[in-house]
Amino acid sequence: MKNKKLIGPISQVVTMRNLPLKGALKDEQLEVISQAGILTDGEQILAIDSFETLRKKIDLTEVKRVDLNGNYVALPGLVDCHTHICFGGSRAQDFAMRNAGKTYLEIAQAGGGIWDTVTQTRKLSSADLAKNTIMRANRHLQEGVTTIEVKSGYGLSILEEIKMLTAIHQAQSKTKADLIATCLAAHMLPKDYDGSAHSYLEEISQKLFPLLKKENLSGRIDAFIEKSAFSPDEIIPYFQRAKEMGFEITVHADQFSSGGSQAAIAAGALSADHLEASTKEDIQRLAASDTIGVALPGASIGLGCDFTAARKLLDLGGALAIATDWNPGSAPMGDLIAQASILATFEKLSTAEVFAAITFRAAAALGLDDRGKIEVGQKADFILYPTSDYREILYHQGKFKPEQVWKNGLKI
Repeated sequence: MKNKKLIGPISQVVTMRNLPLKGALKDEQLEVISQAGILTDGEQILAIDSFETLRKKIDLTEVKRVDLNGNYVALPGLVDCHTHICFGGSRAQDFAMRNAGKTYLEIAQAGGGIWDTVTQTRKLSSADLAKNTIMRANRHLQEGVTTIEVKSGYGLSILEEIKMLTAIHQAQSKTKADLIATCLAAHMLPKDYDGSAHSYLEEISQKLFPLLKKENLSGRIDAFIEKSAFSPDEIIPYFQRAKEMGFEITVHADQFSSGGSQAAIAAGALSADHLEASTKEDIQRLAASDTIGVALPGASIGLGCDFTAARKLLDLGGALAIATDWNPGSAPMGDLIAQASILATFEKLSTAEVFAAITFRAAAALGLDDRGKIEVGQKADFILYPTSDYREILYHQGKFKPEQVWKNGLKI
């Protein structure tokens, strides 16, 4: 079987090469190769050039040609660096109550909120949770998202968090998308926990963290820093323990109040996610740091709150990624292109900034440098839209989907 493939001709290949990790971008900075070909070797990209140039170089005895008929635009496979797609149940009641004017507290008192999802998730087996995760991951994959971060956080006990992370691990073997597991045991203080926030976090760090390492269930630790969850002072020792054990850090930060992003910077976190409530000073400090800011427009849409100050972060020289926050409570849409397009409209983001935020900058938020660009040596993850103009992709605000998705050099 031939391991090498030449795919083309492609009307436009938007490579995302040679762009910086941080700062504002203009569309003129995009490298767009016209009438291009992508040469793959197994799971990697071997070459990217004009189709005719590559065609003349290849040996047909060693390379399988995949001829494309019609116009296509190629983008790197999309990366969603923040999701909660491993869960049970629905929170449609929360959404209806919120739109009817009920407050967060009133919804929680009526049996809604995060704890409702915890209760429904705990009722499911690991196999059932894996099935749910596979279904959502495959929908994402069909829409061009080839790498998906997946959080736990609806278990909120050692055994239930292990169950969730095991389900994510099981799901990985049944989907072609790459699933990056993150432990969010510090999502909130469990209502059935008989003790303080300090003792809960101590128990998780002392007993769950070693199990995650032993079973290779997750290399990432997340926490929700918020008045309804954990304070920065409570979380900093938790993160210190995680760092000592070799975990990477990410943070739910500044969603409803300030403070989380500064804790993320202090902890050396890869990313600070949400940032809807970040102050001017928070954004300035984040932009000056190595921590990537992750906007989650799906949560803003679902909750009816402000969007992340994405334009300000970029203009100050910061790194911006965009993710879906796909979850049953605040962000059930789970459509990366739609949400990124809407954020672009309100925050005046260039197409280059949006594409960067959902490809290589999102990959960097996961600590990954082997994807997010159509470049020699990168994973052969790319998507093909049936158009000759890359600007059509965001123009349709999520309604325009890729016709082909290639993962690890294979068309799915």
